[in-house]
Amino acid sequence: MNASKKKGLGRGLSALFGDASPEEKIKITNQSNVVAIADLSRNPYQPRQNFKEEKLEELANSIRKNGVIQPIAVRHSKSGPGRYEIVAGERRWLAAQRAGLNEIPVTILDLSDVESLEVAIVENIQRDDLNPVEEALGYKRLNEEFKYDHESISKLMSKSRSHISNILRLLTLPKDVISMLEEGTLTSGQARPLIGISNASSIAEEIVSKNYSARKVEYLIRNKKENKRDKHIDTNILKTQERIEKILGLKVNIINKKNNSGKVTIEYKDLDQFSLISELLTKN
Repeated sequence: MNASKKKGLGRGLSALFGDASPEEKIKITNQSNVVAIADLSRNPYQPRQNFKEEKLEELANSIRKNGVIQPIAVRHSKSGPGRYEIVAGERRWLAAQRAGLNEIPVTILDLSDVESLEVAIVENIQRDDLNPVEEALGYKRLNEEFKYDHESISKLMSKSRSHISNILRLLTLPKDVISMLEEGTLTSGQARPLIGISNASSIAEEIVSKNYSARKVEYLIRNKKENKRDKHIDTNILKTQERIEKILGLKVNIINKKNNSGKVTIEYKDLDQFSLISELLTKN
């Protein structure tokens, strides 16, 4: 997609979310249409796969009382004249059906396939509606189908390149671990250290059953890598590590091996923090 189209897409998103003036709105064919719900179909580029039942019902109840206040964004469907494909607002469309509506207000946009995917991903991410797997699959489609590299995706989504790469790497986890991410029983912070670990599935089950924090998972994996014979996390060492971190206000890592030898690492970001460490260690 050329630069002018990308710029236009940004203005269009602002228009959809109420941040732009009318003259800034892009390629809007007709802004005040009302179309039959039956003439709409979901966006095949929609990254979001699941909608929470309770949230749908809450929205349906609101629509029963107040109607659909904000039009959903659509584009003309390739399936035939008078048919439309949802670009953004699928949850409102589903809730409107539950509320018994036959028609729904729409804003018709002139978007290509890649622009439709971009809008769908950006809209959901801006609203924090995607789970980590849905987010990763959206980025994967941009990368594989539309040839976006990680740098281009990071600029489009206003996310760091490392965030894009880390989210995409979650897709390399075993299927059962990915399912935990989709269900919300495992967070991306808990799952990320499991990437590339041979027994990731069993560790993921342990994380969920024992409710390990992301920090505790990192500690567990570091120790397993440091000494593969270690099978259990030393909670006393972990408590000591957390206590030192609280005193110093700095990140501390303690590696304890099977023979009770090990190392302590204290991270600092500048010379002031280094001076603090030095003073504490040399204090009589």
